[in-house]
Amino acid sequence: MKYCAFLRGVNVNGTAMKMAEVCDVFKKAGMKDVSSVLATGNILFESDEAPENLKQKLEKALSEHFQYEAFLFLKTDEEVKEILENSPFEKDENLHIYSFICNSGDENLLMQEFLKTNHQEHEEAKLINGNFYWKIPKGNTLDSEFGKILGKKSFKNILTSRNINTIEKIVNKFLSFRKEAKKIYP
Repeated sequence: MKYCAFLRGVNVNGTAMKMAEVCDVFKKAGMKDVSSVLATGNILFESDEAPENLKQKLEKALSEHFQYEAFLFLKTDEEVKEILENSPFEKDENLHIYSFICNSGDENLLMQEFLKTNHQEHEEAKLINGNFYWKIPKGNTLDSEFGKILGKKSFKNILTSRNINTIEKIVNKFLSFRKEAKKIYP
């Protein structure tokens, strides 16, 4: 099965990691066809292990190697593709569109928190098929009421977010893997 591991807190707040080194940790933990997308902790790999075992195994390996409390979320290639396909917002050069990767059920908590805040012009959130999406004018992410809530420690272990452009790059990399596999195994 093909997966994307979305690492939380990579290359922020003093947790500096080179993606090549992160990929090496994944390989040493037994993952196959390991690669990264951008420097924000998006690791693509293959494994036949059960997802719940993978999460624990990879978090332990990362924590030991990098001396920090690793936390990651796993999505299959199909789940990542669905995140992109279900995005309810049209791309706009003046807006950021985020998708939140979280534990099942926590997307509802995000929507509850969003609804409690005052919203800026053009700021909006939607829940689609268990995924939480948020759009906000560029330059306002951290200054918005909702953005400030997301920075709280209580959210540390329940979510990470990615710009929809990053999700698109991950999907494209998965698609290129498939094309290469078809060439090798027609």
